[in-house]
Amino acid sequence: MGVANKAWMLSLLSEKPNLALYNQSNGKHYQYHQNIYNDWRWWRSSATQQHRRKVPWSLVCGLMLFGLGLVSLFTGHVASDLEWYSQRLVKRSLFYSRLEGRRREAIDIWKSKYSNLFYGCSERGRNFPPAVRERASNGYLLIAASGGLNQQRTGITDAVVVARILNATLVVPELDHHSYWKDDSDFVNIFDVDWFISYLAKDVTIVKRVPDKVMRSMEKPPYTMRVPRKSPPEYYLDQVLPILLRRRVVQLTKFDYRLASNLDEELQKLRCRANYHALRFTKPIQEIGERLVTKMRKMAKRYIAIHLRFEPDMLAFSGCYFGGGEKERFELGEIRKRWATLPDLSPDGERERGKCPLTPHEVGLMLRALGFANDTYLYVASGEIYGGEETLRPLRELFPNFYTKEMLAIEELKSFFPFSSRMAAIDYIVCDESDVFVTNNNGNMAKILAGRRRYAGHKRTIRPNAKKLSALFKARDRMDWDTFAKKVKASQRGFMGEPDEVRPGRGDFHEYPSCICEKPFTDDENRKGEDLLSDRIHMNLKENVDSKYVGENQGDKSLQRLKKRSIEEPISLRENKDGENFPD
Repeated sequence: MGVANKAWMLSLLSEKPNLALYNQSNGKHYQYHQNIYNDWRWWRSSATQQHRRKVPWSLVCGLMLFGLGLVSLFTGHVASDLEWYSQRLVKRSLFYSRLEGRRREAIDIWKSKYSNLFYGCSERGRNFPPAVRERASNGYLLIAASGGLNQQRTGITDAVVVARILNATLVVPELDHHSYWKDDSDFVNIFDVDWFISYLAKDVTIVKRVPDKVMRSMEKPPYTMRVPRKSPPEYYLDQVLPILLRRRVVQLTKFDYRLASNLDEELQKLRCRANYHALRFTKPIQEIGERLVTKMRKMAKRYIAIHLRFEPDMLAFSGCYFGGGEKERFELGEIRKRWATLPDLSPDGERERGKCPLTPHEVGLMLRALGFANDTYLYVASGEIYGGEETLRPLRELFPNFYTKEMLAIEELKSFFPFSSRMAAIDYIVCDESDVFVTNNNGNMAKILAGRRRYAGHKRTIRPNAKKLSALFKARDRMDWDTFAKKVKASQRGFMGEPDEVRPGRGDFHEYPSCICEKPFTDDENRKGEDLLSDRIHMNLKENVDSKYVGENQGDKSLQRLKKRSIEEPISLRENKDGENFPD
């Protein structure tokens, strides 16, 4: 019995002041309580019936029909979704089973048979608004790049996109003069600055310097700040734009890898236009690079370019040990002190994890095991090799046709020797034009060139599977050559630069650009390619990343967001402790 009903019964009992008189007769007392209880049951029943009569049957039927409608709608959607997902799962299973079958096929070590099916596609979309003019922009964006040539290249590329996001006028970026390489080259010494400005004119307004009139009108010098690594567009709109609107000129320092990899499709295309089209080397660099390529082609129909990257700074950065005894440990340890934030690492542990670059001898063994013959021509892009000729001798014995830029054009290079970035630009050209490019680390040149070669039609790019290869090199004395070669080939599957090695949207953008399209099948040759393509996963290399910045003026959108916020409101800028990046 409920609390309310009990209270009601007690109130009825309290209305009988002479209740004690009835205690003299148990029968009369029982009869009295029975009557009260019957009266209460009759009242509750009648009240409930009166309450129920207030609910019309039409309303009840309507609610029931409405509920049945919801159930049928929900079950219909679930059934259709289940059907769609089941079909998709079956198709994906077929694709992966076919892919596994294809991966068991022999690989052409010189060229992927699917490379002619892809091409770079970075044209501006119809709905991508034109660049805002200098006077109408939100201010001037100064960029101080960081690192070696290729690390700075990532910063320059991303700076173009950030200027677009902020609706700002980009000032030609400043290059790093204080890094390990100590190169005082400016942008104009390495890249064709006029081409850079004109090619991107429809996307971003770029000027060579902030106008003197603007600088004289500023009450304070340009505001300097550093943004966290891999920052999304929202960070720039929320943290950088308000300062830009107040101060008119903002400088972003140590600008490398400061923009997120996943962006809206049109912004990704802009990245590709900036990197693969707008950044063109100066005429002197381009000419000598092309002459070196011509010399290599005259000696051999095709050649391999290796970014050996076995310089002292790279080895010190890796924290690995390469068998040079206490002398090596001391020398590399002293260099390693230049990066104060690097942790202490276990050399054996790093090698087991595949973090150590291969030695020149190991690179040669890998290439011979993959099937490259002894008479293959090599172009080795490298600076100062740790250990000098003694370290290079095993590679030369495996591939006697061994060339460097210094061997091909020693006199022509004399004017470039003092400038490491210009020398790196020459290597970049020869490696880009090679039939096969072999990386030896996960550094910046390896990433940038791998991405460019994918954009150019998935030209063969081999990156060692160092984690598996390190175990094979340790055990190579305990197996014959055929067994070793077979195991190397098995280890390198998935590391040969095939189009389907990385799924769309995965990996760093500069290494795996998303602005790559499949060719339409319009002729017999392409139809043959379509048959080949049916044996691999269908690839849609355009990333579908939802973004609120699609097809709209970024600065106007951000200004609308800031209307409710006073531009005088103090903004908290948190300095993010940067992780160290591989040197070029």
